[in-house]
Amino acid sequence: MLVATWNINGVKARLDALLQWLDECQPDVACLQEIKSVDEAFPRAEIEARGWQIETHGQKGFNGVALVSKTPALSIERGLAGDETDEQARFISGLWSTSRGPIRIASLYLPNGNPVGTEKFPYKLRWMERLERTARQWLAEETPFVLAGDYNVIPQPEDAKNAADWLGDALYQPESRAAYRRLMNLGLVDALRATTDRAQTYTFWDYQAGAWPKNNGIRIDHMLLSPELSAAMKGVRIDKYVRACEKPSDHVPVVLNIED
Repeated sequence: MLVATWNINGVKARLDALLQWLDECQPDVACLQEIKSVDEAFPRAEIEARGWQIETHGQKGFNGVALVSKTPALSIERGLAGDETDEQARFISGLWSTSRGPIRIASLYLPNGNPVGTEKFPYKLRWMERLERTARQWLAEETPFVLAGDYNVIPQPEDAKNAADWLGDALYQPESRAAYRRLMNLGLVDALRATTDRAQTYTFWDYQAGAWPKNNGIRIDHMLLSPELSAAMKGVRIDKYVRACEKPSDHVPVVLNIED
């Protein structure tokens, strides 16, 4: 079973790239972030014509998450619990049936948090607290799950080409990294780091300053697994080639292979 995550950075602008990648990768479930589209305007017809199922939690102009799958979900939940006043579309989860039993898969787009000296950074940290509470609840329910998406967190110095460049950035602040570690301390498994410690393993390259040709990247797209699901993990790959396509997103897909 293939579960993928990709910050598409505008689904309408990257539709051709998305369709090509879906054809090539054939994920069972693809978690998309930053679709930048309301639900009604999502280019559903073009994707459904290829046989895919689509669930969205959209927002006009920015944010927005989606789940694209080969089979329909048993159920879908939109929004991250814990703050009814939060209007930003950053979380969607679904339950799928597998030969191993049900599995829950979430697509999340964690707040960026910049600039640090504004309300955006406390919002990021509060959102991470809510994510931790959700993870605790899901662990208690004992349904295997994947929390996949753009976390906007650089966990360790080796997850950046030049970590010093990010010292003043919300992605690398001690508070952000500590919140990520608290998630890990629940018993969750960082799927990619559980399978490789290879240097210069990145998922994002900025559009500016020649970051892509210089391989000046960072790793901020993560797949955190519940312990029972991590035992079924067969491998993780990064589809880095997508960054070199025409009109690319600044992120690339991460693909998890788990035993079904």
